[in-house]
Amino acid sequence: MKPTSFVLGKSIQFILTLAVLVLIASCASVPKSRYFDKIMDTQVAQVNANFDPPIQKADILSITVSSLNPEDSKIFNAPTNPFGSSTALSSSQLAAYGYLVSPEGNITFPVLGNLHAAGLTKQELTDTIVGLLNRKKLLLDPIVSIRSLNFHVTVLGEVLAPKVVDVPNEKISILEAIGMAGDMTIYARRDNVLLIREEDGKKIIRRLNLNSEEIFSSQYFYLKTNDVVYVESNKAKVQNSSRFTALLPTFLSALALIVVMVQNVK
Repeated sequence: MKPTSFVLGKSIQFILTLAVLVLIASCASVPKSRYFDKIMDTQVAQVNANFDPPIQKADILSITVSSLNPEDSKIFNAPTNPFGSSTALSSSQLAAYGYLVSPEGNITFPVLGNLHAAGLTKQELTDTIVGLLNRKKLLLDPIVSIRSLNFHVTVLGEVLAPKVVDVPNEKISILEAIGMAGDMTIYARRDNVLLIREEDGKKIIRRLNLNSEEIFSSQYFYLKTNDVVYVESNKAKVQNSSRFTALLPTFLSALALIVVMVQNVK
């Protein structure tokens, strides 16, 4: 009969070997956990550097009009936010201090009436309003400034802090959005990030590879308001979450076997 220490040693060796095999099988690929792993020093032509996304239905616009006669300009200006620009407000509160783009794509502007806005950039709508004010001789040398009050994107999935990201400057790249959500976790798929965008009543779904330099020249590098970025989990996360439950009976059986073997050699 073999000594107890020999049997116990063999049993422990078996458990350790099994544990190592589990760890090896579940380890995430190191290169896949990095951004731009194979990109060398280079220059990439960036598209949409002066990105001005088109206005969408349900957008809330702040439109400020000024001219050489401040008194005449007052009628064209909606009330300003009494809580300050840094205070987060609900959509209904924002709508009280801006112009809500209707389901038909229009806004109701003082004196000028209904103006079509959806599909236009802010600069195009600015030019339209300035042109009407000049043509109708309502103001002398009018200056129009338009901003979006509800520009935000949503980042979900395998990031540290999934959240809705408010964008005061109305320009944000997909990398900035992910960074503001705490960055991707080690279990994130950086080569297959899902972007969901709504345009002209349709859902546009694109898969983006953040390990490729092509992302910098992609038309989806800069996000539009209401975009949703979803970061998928890689296989290692799925395997790790299920492997412990699947192998728990094996470990318990192995421990029970050790106890039985030790008792038999006594």
